[in-house]
Amino acid sequence: MFGDAGRGKTVAVLAGLGAVAPDRRVLWVQAPVRSSVTELRRAVFDALALGEHGRFPHRSAEADARVLASLAVPAVLVVDEAQRLPVPCLEYLQGLCDHPGARLVLVLCGAGSERALRRLPQLASRVVAWQEVPRLPPAAVAETVSAFHPLWRVLTSQDLAWIDKRAARGTFRVWANLTTHLHTTLAADPRTPLDRALLRRLFQRLGPPV
Repeated sequence: MFGDAGRGKTVAVLAGLGAVAPDRRVLWVQAPVRSSVTELRRAVFDALALGEHGRFPHRSAEADARVLASLAVPAVLVVDEAQRLPVPCLEYLQGLCDHPGARLVLVLCGAGSERALRRLPQLASRVVAWQEVPRLPPAAVAETVSAFHPLWRVLTSQDLAWIDKRAARGTFRVWANLTTHLHTTLAADPRTPLDRALLRRLFQRLGPPV
């Protein structure tokens, strides 16, 4: 799952994972900044909840054995910010996927994750589907943001198109931030009219002065 920053990749993955069969675990790993194999191994270990009283094995072989034993049970492993992963970390993930006993689906997500995979063609060649998340097209704005949060369902499609043109410009993260500001404002005073005057004030919170 790739695409420019702010396009809604993580939200798209979460929505897709909602359709995963109930017998398959979903594990979420945030790729550490300047990842090392040791840090990634620990992140996967923790995502699988394998630590006993918070203990991580001193020997990598023991940690790997426990990870692979756990992956005998079907799982989806999502690695967010995958563009941070250097080749040794990608090789570690490939090793998990290639293990004959692992019942694992790997999802790599992040702005530039497709470029990261090019560093390891052996893993890139195993990718079943490449999904780019583009800028939200104008025709899809009303349906998408109304499904994202019920606050937007009270506005017309024309109003939503106006908001997108004036502020969001197809960037889902801007819509998410605007939703937060609107929710906070209406929670403080439910009588506040949701009109364009209010929205213009909220637009000013979306970025520093220019």
